[in-house]
Amino acid sequence: MIYKDDFINIQREDSYLPWVKIFTNHAYKELSECDDNTRNRLFEVLLIVEKTMLEFYNPTKINIASFGNYVPHMHIHVTARFENDTHYPNSMWGERIRDCELNLPNFDEFSKILVSRL
Repeated sequence: MIYKDDFINIQREDSYLPWVKIFTNHAYKELSECDDNTRNRLFEVLLIVEKTMLEFYNPTKINIASFGNYVPHMHIHVTARFENDTHYPNSMWGERIRDCELNLPNFDEFSKILVSRL
């Protein structure tokens, strides 16, 4: 767990890429089920995560996704993508198309900056 407040919590995805998941604390199945305060906080945090990733990692693109097919608890994936990562430009859930070694700044440092902005 990277961060938690009254509405959401942020967890790191197990990946070599900078990748976090923002969960609602209450197990809403769909975004439309969220109360206004939770939904507002979810989007506020999503934008803070995105901006912080852009500044800290300078990625080619930020990917934002919400599926919840395996975990029917409202959450949003936020991933920094790089044109030479193993799957780019395809989805990280798709077929790996190359080997790569990215020399990225430390995720713990990113987390500290992120938490200070939340």
